Formats: sequence, structure tokens, C-alpha cells
Amino acid sequence: MNANVAMIMAFLYKLLAVFKEYFKSVEEESVKDNFVLIYELLDEMMDNGYPQATEPKILKEFINQSEANVVVRPKAIPTAVTGQTPWRSEGIVHKKNEVFLDVIEFANCLISAQGTILHAEILGTIKMKSFLSGMPELKLGLNDKVLYEARGRRNAKTVDMEDVRFHQCVRHSRFESNRTISFIPPDGEFDFMTYRLDSKVRPLIWVECQIETHPTRIEYLVKAKSNFKRRSTANNVQISVPVPYDADSPKFKSSVGTVGYDTEASMMIWKIQSFPGQKQYIMRGHFGLPSIRDEEDASMDRALDVKFEIPYFTISGVQVRYLKITEKSGYKALPWVRYITRNGNYQIRLSKNQNKKKKIKNI
Repeated sequence: MNANVAMIMAFLYKLLAVFKEYFKSVEEESVKDNFVLIYELLDEMMDNGYPQATEPKILKEFINQSEANVVVRPKAIPTAVTGQTPWRSEGIVHKKNEVFLDVIEFANCLISAQGTILHAEILGTIKMKSFLSGMPELKLGLNDKVLYEARGRRNAKTVDMEDVRFHQCVRHSRFESNRTISFIPPDGEFDFMTYRLDSKVRPLIWVECQIETHPTRIEYLVKAKSNFKRRSTANNVQISVPVPYDADSPKFKSSVGTVGYDTEASMMIWKIQSFPGQKQYIMRGHFGLPSIRDEEDASMDRALDVKFEIPYFTISGVQVRYLKITEKSGYKALPWVRYITRNGNYQIRLSKNQNKKKKIKNI
């Protein structure tokens, strides 16, 4: 019989997540210390080669470890294990019924020294925190391009999402037939869905680095510019610039933020706490070199690394249009939505000919 490789990989990732819920870090020592617990978990999570109960919160209802390192099981197994919703128990009650949605996008970008985008993609995750009583039915509406075109709304601002992956609570058949996202959520926090977009977008933060090399010193002029709208602000921006491995005697001067030198990584690190849209800042760095250097330096083979976080903003334009909550008791629930864009693998290459640029003034 041919094995389902995708199912095996998905189960292994889920198994790792369950282990982390139980004993935080999965290492050789933690596996040895929790051998009996792991044996019990595997016994419940897989039956005759098929995955069964894989939700950590449901598993914790009937598999726990006492202070004496003894696995404790209740007399009765929760109905969720054998029911239609193995990810949610019955009889859940909250004093305040709320749902929190975090739409988080990671910008992966590789940019040449000339400003050409060599690779760009957006990886999105929708995280949900559900504090709802009973067995609520939820319907989520996004500005999905396929759905809007099927309804004849071609002029609306939409997003064409690829590689969409949902939590098991979503009814996949409904989504495949009419793009409706309906589900009964687990209780608490979980990753609701992930998606990917191949999108050629302007770099959110563009960094230009001019380098001038001398026999006994090297000088840097770093210019950083934000390309997003003025009403948005990037927080905790960190620009890491590679310098020669044997550089010393650092001196810095910047128009904003603080600059430091990481000797272990041989990186000049410029930190800007708040970077508004359509702004440009400048930083200068000066290092001494212990000996005469060749024009071609190994540090030029490394790339600039940029880190940032932009709240209330998504680079793709994904929007939550609505979140409808229905429960037989008829209570009213409050949905909250937050948007965040963060750096993923965001790098800008250095030009090996930048030392031929115009002379940089000394600090």
C-alpha cells in the first residue's frame, strides 16, 4: 500500500506541537524524561496507522502528568474525542464572549544593490483567540478575489491568495464549492489559516549603503527610506550592516535612533524605535582596519538585514469583511481584528563596486 506522504508530514508537525504543549522544549533529555507520557500520547493520537485526536487542549483533558512524573488518566474519556468536533469540548462557558483575530503578514524580499527585486513573496497567517460559550457557528468573510468575481463584483479591492491552508475546524467542502469559510472554533488560541502571495511590491524599507575603503580605515554612509504611506509607522526597525571581520575602533553618527557594533557577528546595527512613512534617515559609520586590505573583502559577500513591524497595515491588502457568530443560546459576541506586517527574510545585497563611489566625509 502506498503511504500518504503529506499526511505523515502533517502528523509529525502536529506531534511536535503537542509535545511542546506538554513539555515546552523537544530535546533528547526531555524525550527521555517524558518517555511514558510520549507513549501514552502516541497511543491516543494514532490508531492502526491513522491520526486520531491531535488537539493539545483535548488531549490534556484526559492525559496529564502529576508532580511525581506519573501519567494520570480520568475514568471517562471526553466526548470530544469521539464526536464530530474533536477540537472542542462541550459545555464551555465564558463570562464575556469575544473573538480576537490577528492578521499577520511576513514580507520575504531579496533586493539587489541596484534596487531590483530578485525575489519577493508574502506569507500570511490569521491567528485566532476564541472565548465563546457553547458550540458557536462562525462565518468569516475576506476580500477573496475568486469569491468577489463569482458574485460579479470585479471592481472591488480584492486579493488572490495562494496555498491557502485552514485549521481542521473549517468545513473544506463548503470552501471548495462556494468559497464560504464556516467553522466551529476550538477554545482559546490557534492558527486559523495561512496563505501565500507572489507579489512584486516596492520594498517597504529601502536601504542604500555607500562604502569607502582606505588602507587603514573603512567608512559607511547608510540611507534608510520608508516607502509606505505617511499614516503608517514602522516600529522596532533594525538595520544590520556587515563590516570586515577584523574591523575595530567603531565610531557612529546618526540622524535618529542608536547605533551599535556586534563584534561576534561583525555587524553594525542601527536601531530606530519609530520610523514614519515617507521618511528618510542617515547614519554614518567609521571603522579602523589593522592592516592594508584588498579592495575585494569577504564582508561584501554578505547582505544587509532589515527587521521591522508595521501595525494596522497589511502589504497584500487582505481585509476581514465580516465575522458572523451564531449560537443557539442567542448571546452576542464581540469580534476584534488587528493587522500587522513584519519582516520575514528581508535582505538587500551590497555592491562590490561601492568603494568606487564619491568620497564620504569623515565623521
